[in-house]
Amino acid sequence: MSDLKASPIRFTDLGLAPDLLKAVADQGYLEPTPIQAQAIPLILAGRDLMGGAQTGTGKTAAFTLPLLQRILPFASPSPSPARHPVRVLMLAPTRELAIQVHQSVKTYSKHVPIKSCCVYGGVDIKAQIAEIRCGVEVLVATPGRLLDLVEQKCLHFNSVQALVLDEADRMLDMGFIPDVTRIINMLPQQRQSLLFSATFSEEIKKLADRMLKSPELIEVAKRNTVSETITHRVHPVASDAKRALLVKLLRSSDFNQVLVFTRTKIETNKLARELQRAGIAADSIHGDKSQLERLKALEAFKDGSVLVLVATDVAARGLDIDELPHVINFELPHTPEDYIHRIGRTGRAGKAGTAISLVSASEVQYLVDIEKLIRIQVEQVIVPGFEPEYEYTYPPGDKRHRRPPAAPPPAPASLATPRSERSPPSRGGPRDGPRTGSHGGARRPSHIAADGFDFSKPYESAEPHPAAAAIGADAAKPGHAEHPHKRRRAVAALLGGLGR
Repeated sequence: MSDLKASPIRFTDLGLAPDLLKAVADQGYLEPTPIQAQAIPLILAGRDLMGGAQTGTGKTAAFTLPLLQRILPFASPSPSPARHPVRVLMLAPTRELAIQVHQSVKTYSKHVPIKSCCVYGGVDIKAQIAEIRCGVEVLVATPGRLLDLVEQKCLHFNSVQALVLDEADRMLDMGFIPDVTRIINMLPQQRQSLLFSATFSEEIKKLADRMLKSPELIEVAKRNTVSETITHRVHPVASDAKRALLVKLLRSSDFNQVLVFTRTKIETNKLARELQRAGIAADSIHGDKSQLERLKALEAFKDGSVLVLVATDVAARGLDIDELPHVINFELPHTPEDYIHRIGRTGRAGKAGTAISLVSASEVQYLVDIEKLIRIQVEQVIVPGFEPEYEYTYPPGDKRHRRPPAAPPPAPASLATPRSERSPPSRGGPRDGPRTGSHGGARRPSHIAADGFDFSKPYESAEPHPAAAAIGADAAKPGHAEHPHKRRRAVAALLGGLGR
């Protein structure tokens, strides 16, 4: 019987051109990842493709290498722009991801005369226009800036042979689908289309139906799954103690490079400043920062001069950091799929990673939704001194899992009597008689405050009303005939009741 164990597939078995194989070998790669092994032959055959893979599985090279091969017959060393029209258009949702994809294009095309360019917002458009007018075969772009260039009439798509939509789910989340639809309508009908996404939803399927023609579906892992090399952990903590707990964790020797996620740009800046004040080397990255500031922060994080990079979901999409050991969710995302994207920054290419989430009582439902999506019950560890709120229940609504409130301190003997049991004070002077009803050393009920106030009964002021005090003064005058303990009805001064 023949040996059933198949030999591993190598890049040389995929039919790639020698110049491309040389570029791959320069990077030290010999064997393709699962998605590369499946996608490259299909793309070389001209098929439309819908690919799903976890972040860090090599999907960028899975579409870059075969598309470069398909346009190799048109490669020319001529400096004439007419010999270098746009033949491959790659769309990415963020600047960081567009830069990462373009870097991959440059890496694998360094031995062939194919020109490429990357365009995105946040920088001067004039330099991008000048570069495009010199001719580019591969154009990597964000949707918004691409439409800006179209309005400048410096782009023509008549020669486009292939369209790539990378991180399609993020395109959907960021509201780029109308822009993507406009771009698709500008392209030739006869083209190859590839759609890649870390997660799939019904909306993504609808987009694929409009964009792709009889596509092949490739999923190298189950839909909406996370890497098995990532360790998940939750620290239940009160929302107002999250910053202190984060500082405690970051000061431990276990954390040497950490990507921290928040929901908003404001919180990102605020948290980074507070970490800096605590003596931790931190910086932030979000959409409102200039491209230069973002690149500077990212480079400082990569070279180790910055220990903590605080980021929003959008800004961190496409960050390519080798061997990132830790990701911390300072706030859980509202969308469970975003959790997969966040922690996908760690545990890449089979390496171990840790994903930690700081969860307050108001975020428990988000945690439950995440666990349902990834089909993992995350370990919960309470750090001593950083306990969650009394309202923290897991799962939500399960009162048996609520932590009992701390026992109230015993009331002083002089204050043990509930206010409602004390002798009512006289309206005309000091309180009459001693306080009665001592509880001794017994524990006071939960509705009795430390000073003896009874929260279960209406509040009665201990101070006499000013009008009553005035009436009491009138009663002290000689010849006043009314009973000294009879309460006079207060009459407003405008009606002549007081001061007459």
